[in-house]
Amino acid sequence: MTSAKQCSLTKIIAMDLVRYSKIPIFFLIAVIISAFLVVITAYKTRLIVTQRERLILECDALDIEWRNLILEENALSKYNIDEPISYTAIKMKN
Repeated sequence: MTSAKQCSLTKIIAMDLVRYSKIPIFFLIAVIISAFLVVITAYKTRLIVTQRERLILECDALDIEWRNLILEENALSKYNIDEPISYTAIKMKN
């Protein structure tokens, strides 16, 4: 009843998988690859969103600083406008 040629069980299973299961194995590999790509894409998206949030905060800080500088410039320019008037009022030269 036993054949003269004995094959190991793992070899038989491997041969059956190669012979009859090419398409399911291909789809399994494709699903695993796409799952890895989804994880990588989600990770990169989170990094980009975090970087964008940091840039928005930096932009807001720079905008506030710019507005403060404009206010300071306007406050200091008020005295520069009055200076020539005061020189002419007391007839002084620069």
